Amino acid sequence: MSQFQSYQLVLLVAKDLTIEIGALGKCRIKAGKYIYTGSAKRNMEKRIARHFKKEKPIRWHIDYLTSHPEIRILRVERFTESECEVNRRTGGEIIIPGFGAGDCRNRCVAHLKYVESL
Repeated sequence: MSQFQSYQLVLLVAKDLTIEIGALGKCRIKAGKYIYTGSAKRNMEKRIARHFKKEKPIRWHIDYLTSHPEIRILRVERFTESECEVNRRTGGEIIIPGFGAGDCRNRCVAHLKYVESL
């Protein structure tokens, strides 16, 4: 069993976009770098590999971004701390409240943060 509990995807958004993201509706995504913090109770490496697939069923908020042709994953980092602990200490701006935090028990505003403009 892996000692890792959570991971972060560093995403690059090539240009300003407006994307329909499930119940969050139409969201403006400005060009730049983002950090998404996630976890998986089982098979974390399979979850991470899934994020790299452009063609997949859309299940989570992050799928709307990782499947988009103008968005790519630059790198992945893994952590032994919980998803919310890692998210709390990650700087950046929340531009889509609720993103990735629908089942968050720690009241995180979002698990996606805008960290750098292009």
